[in-house]
Amino acid sequence: MVKQPVSVNGVIRWRDVGLAEDAQRKPKERKMVVLRHEIGDVLRDVRQRQGRTLREVSHSARVSLGYLSEVERGQKEASSELLSSICTALDVPLSIMLREVSERLAEAEGVSVPDTVPQEFAREFGDIPDDLTGEFRRDLAATNR
Repeated sequence: MVKQPVSVNGVIRWRDVGLAEDAQRKPKERKMVVLRHEIGDVLRDVRQRQGRTLREVSHSARVSLGYLSEVERGQKEASSELLSSICTALDVPLSIMLREVSERLAEAEGVSVPDTVPQEFAREFGDIPDDLTGEFRRDLAATNR
């Protein structure tokens, strides 16, 4: 890299300038996402939103306070049994906690996760028949004329 003077509104600043070829060769570095960090962040967020202490949750989950603290800080990788116990103590379904972790991972990776159809809606309406969607398209085309 080479420093080059650049004038911005009369103020000279030094900017790193490299060869265009170097920029093309280097792939963009993505931040490495660690699953245990995201799990710990979600668990801590849930606990803090409930206004509970580590001591209260560790007692309810039958986990040592130190170990729960390490899980929340992403220093320990919790087993599925331990995660289930912590989620039960927090009165949060494991699936909901894991979904939040999944959404955070997707965001960190720059992946778009589509919303799913709520279960109540799916139960009430079930699958939409193909002939109904065709009829809907015809009606929509007629209204747009």
